[in-house]
Amino acid sequence: MTRSPSGLDAETLRSRLDQMAARSGIRQWDLGAACSTDTSVQVDRGEAKQMKGAQRSSITVRVWNDDGLVGITSTSDLSDAGLERALAGASEASAFGNADDIPAFSPLATAPLQPLDQPIKEPVSILDLLATLKDAEHQLLESHPAIDTVPYNGLAQRSSDRIYLNSAGACRQQQLTTASLYLYARAEEAGRKPRSAGAVRLAYGAGDLDIAGCIKEAAGLTASHLDYAPIETGRYTCVFSPEAFLDLIGAFSNLFNARAVLDGVSLSNRESLGNTIAVPFLDLHDHGRHPGNIGASAFDGEGTPTARLALMEGGVLRHFLHSEATARAFGVAPTGHAGMGAKVSVGPDWFEIGATPGSGGGQQGLDRFTAEEPIVWIDSLSALHAGVKASQGSFSLPFDGWLLKRGERHSIEAATVAGDIRQVLKAIVGFEGEAVITPDGLCPHVWVEGLSITGDT
Repeated sequence: MTRSPSGLDAETLRSRLDQMAARSGIRQWDLGAACSTDTSVQVDRGEAKQMKGAQRSSITVRVWNDDGLVGITSTSDLSDAGLERALAGASEASAFGNADDIPAFSPLATAPLQPLDQPIKEPVSILDLLATLKDAEHQLLESHPAIDTVPYNGLAQRSSDRIYLNSAGACRQQQLTTASLYLYARAEEAGRKPRSAGAVRLAYGAGDLDIAGCIKEAAGLTASHLDYAPIETGRYTCVFSPEAFLDLIGAFSNLFNARAVLDGVSLSNRESLGNTIAVPFLDLHDHGRHPGNIGASAFDGEGTPTARLALMEGGVLRHFLHSEATARAFGVAPTGHAGMGAKVSVGPDWFEIGATPGSGGGQQGLDRFTAEEPIVWIDSLSALHAGVKASQGSFSLPFDGWLLKRGERHSIEAATVAGDIRQVLKAIVGFEGEAVITPDGLCPHVWVEGLSITGDT
């Protein structure tokens, strides 16, 4: 096996754990580990604000006792002594395991893995990162006379490993390098409120980041919010940016989450599969392995391979996201969306949203810049942690965006958009433009009619 960026070797680690478990009389165990080396910088008006390097390790060990109960422990120590303590701690904790919710090994934890095309990039020095970010900040400050600061910024790189091992022979390891750039500018004109906007870029290495594109996007968005005005409260046809619509769907991912269904906190139930929950031209897939997903995972926290999964096709709910335990409860196969724990979590990876093939995709020729009626263009949503009632389906969220009238665009001073996700999914008019790759998924601009907009008047 190729040596990892952090020096870990899954085969060697599994051999060590097999020997330790045998000495302790432990028959069934598994381990999940995430280790990384991180370097990051921040700047403030041409000076270094923060330069940071860190090595992190997070290891979770589970042990099943002779009664089938599971104990779990966490550590950051990969030495023999540290792993033996973790095994012993998990073994002792298993006496207190929950007999009503016992996880098992995923039946797919030893299935073949399809390779991901993820080139390993050499890290650059922290001084090079600093010089690059200083230059990016300078260019952004020079791009518009009203931009006076870039209060939030960061350039970071990471080399990481993920490992899953179990006593039934599973041995998974994934190596990955990633880099990210974030620029958030602040602009102010005399007698006007400050306005802000930002942009982010991801890549496999710092040298591959689209720095010029990030600067251009941050500058353009910030300048576009300077010409702001209040908006009248009312109902509007809204156009969600790909990022905003993906955020909204992500906030209500309990619709597709089998763990949430079993716990009674989902908008769906066991009988929901096969029901129409959206317009008949909407497809939604979870596709964590998409080539555009920087940081894609080859397997989940239980070792199950990741794969493209149809959640909605033609507006019909087709599948739930599953762990081993939820899949067992539903009588299906795990889908590769599990975390790791005594009670295993389930979550989405990376959404693909678009038109159902052959459906026509709703209303054609949509163009927010030529629409006759007033259109609200929602660029980004805020306060998702506070403004979303996920188990009820309702939301009321502040947003940044523009009001468009016959091609004229004015930034909205302050407003919230409110609605119910089930109504939103059935009020989609159509899609504008090609789907765009974002950090959270693939999505076009999405038109939704009849949303309630409350202006700050």
